[in-house]
Amino acid sequence: MNEYVKTGKASLTYKYLPILDPTPADGESHWAAYAAECANQQGKFWEYHDQLFGEWRGENSGAFSLANLKQYAADLGLDTGKFDQCLDSGATKGIVQQDVAGAATAGANGTPAFFLNGKPFYPTNLDAASFLAAFDQATQ
Repeated sequence: MNEYVKTGKASLTYKYLPILDPTPADGESHWAAYAAECANQQGKFWEYHDQLFGEWRGENSGAFSLANLKQYAADLGLDTGKFDQCLDSGATKGIVQQDVAGAATAGANGTPAFFLNGKPFYPTNLDAASFLAAFDQATQ
């Protein structure tokens, strides 16, 4: 982030691609995406994102139940009234569904998926040094 995004060498766009649920648009993977977007509306996307990754215990383990997602928002000091209303109303479903449709169009079928200048980027390793070496080579 410091070397590339903050210097203007690259930009980062985060898109939702929940894929772990037994039925589309219903389950922990989707609920977590909806909740992250609710947090984003309060300017706390990355904090909430990091909380989710810290709490993950495996696919559909209960870590991302609606009650837990609300508790994570409270733990981060979000306005829980606004957050709960956002999550309960399904206000962010359209944003997530749009990202899912865009991923399908772009050819992303798993996570993480990376694109450089609109084209798929397939690093062979996700450790920071290997990823950045592949990124540097791809952008030269």
